[in-house]
Amino acid sequence: MHLSEQEIIRREKLKELQQMGIEPYPAPLYPVNNTAAYIKQHYKGEENKADFAHVCLAGRIMGVRDMGKASFAVLQDSTGRIQLYIKRDEIAPGEDKSLYDKVWKHLADIGDIIGVKGYVFTTKTGETSIHVLELTMLTKSLKPLPIVKETKEGETFDAVTDPEFRYRQRYADLIVNPDVKETFLKRSKLINTIRDFLNDQGALEVDTPVLQSIPGGAIARPFITHHNALDVPFYLRIANELYLKRLIVGGFDWVYEFSRNFRNEGMDRTHNPEFTILEWYTAYKDYYWMMETTEQLLEKVAIALHGTTAVKVGDKTIDFKAPFKRVSIYDAIKEHTGVDVSNMEEAQLREACKSLGIYPEASMGKGKLIDAIFGEKCEDNYIQPTFIIDYPVEMSPLTKKHRDKPGLVERFELMINGKEIANAYSELNDPIDQRARFEDQVKLMERGDDEAMYIDHDFLRALEYGMPPTAGIGIGIDRLCMLMTNQPSIQDVLLFPQMRPEVMNG
Repeated sequence: MHLSEQEIIRREKLKELQQMGIEPYPAPLYPVNNTAAYIKQHYKGEENKADFAHVCLAGRIMGVRDMGKASFAVLQDSTGRIQLYIKRDEIAPGEDKSLYDKVWKHLADIGDIIGVKGYVFTTKTGETSIHVLELTMLTKSLKPLPIVKETKEGETFDAVTDPEFRYRQRYADLIVNPDVKETFLKRSKLINTIRDFLNDQGALEVDTPVLQSIPGGAIARPFITHHNALDVPFYLRIANELYLKRLIVGGFDWVYEFSRNFRNEGMDRTHNPEFTILEWYTAYKDYYWMMETTEQLLEKVAIALHGTTAVKVGDKTIDFKAPFKRVSIYDAIKEHTGVDVSNMEEAQLREACKSLGIYPEASMGKGKLIDAIFGEKCEDNYIQPTFIIDYPVEMSPLTKKHRDKPGLVERFELMINGKEIANAYSELNDPIDQRARFEDQVKLMERGDDEAMYIDHDFLRALEYGMPPTAGIGIGIDRLCMLMTNQPSIQDVLLFPQMRPEVMNG
């Protein structure tokens, strides 16, 4: 294992601590009773100093200013940073001053985790600080942190911005870039807001299998694995739709799941092979009801995270105030390309694609050709929340045929900031029609479409018992987080985004 000069020095300091009889990684509980944020928010000086006369905190050393027989330091815990004042004669009151002179001044490093006990006071410059009376080494850090410098005005520079470092060593990124932690706190709040919204309306949260014998519920390329005990291939789920619908057949009226899904496809700023999606299915509802419910949900999420429906995303302001605009996919294509594809067959669609500078693969059928035109020429134009509705039947093998418009289905995709955030249907519950749609997918597979759906015979059997009229939706949680936290890349809202394996040096 190759060690840098700094790493060698820190290991030598570790040995010195041990030789002094100091355990650098002690086992006992450390009795933390306060946090940096709570003290800064609630300490009022003389008014309530008695309440902060015996505080105990733990955290990481993030800065030291040595003044000889006294020092100022910065302690960072999970809630933020606070200043420490450490005086030689107070942490080492007897004749032996080694705790200050040796341990604190020479063997402690930035990045070490320490515990402190003392009282809160305000410095002459007005900064709330902790006067340390007792100091304990809790974890010796053997690798130096990348340091982010700050000006006296509190502005940061030399911040750690390298994506390779930040995504691969997220633990270090979280330590040195406080804004990163804020993004993930907001992600958690977003998910909890959605969960509360659904639970308050009587929905039931469930779990469905990640390992599936048939990868159903979406048009995507799966990851394949092998079940040794059964000696059969299995797939990581691409969607949880067909299992949730089985539960509607079984008698639940409203079920939902935050699902970790896996699709063996490309990676870019809005795609990660492993991602989180929320799906829910509600009996006796349709896609019109689903549009209204989705509007209510996203309005609530925006207000919970920002206190307003108007959310800043890059240089735009996106307003989640209901109702959202609704546009049919045929009208959207006609508006942005001038081409009316509503009555075109496959050969005509291929010519239309070529005329628009789109060159589709031979395996693509009518549905994928229309999807390609919309994706290439229309999608980017929908910045404010817009429901793109009424898709052709060929694009939607799990969707109920439109009640009024032959050749179309009752489906919508929600576009925000030029990207799909949600996909929803009046669910197909006719088992004979569903079997025919699956068989059409098999024909596409035979043409070479490796994203076409498999026939799930057990799901068809479930439908034959009878599934009530149902509305269903899938909402991309990662993309929604990107919008709600103003992040440009999906990697910025995933704690550990997928990356090429690192070659380690031992």
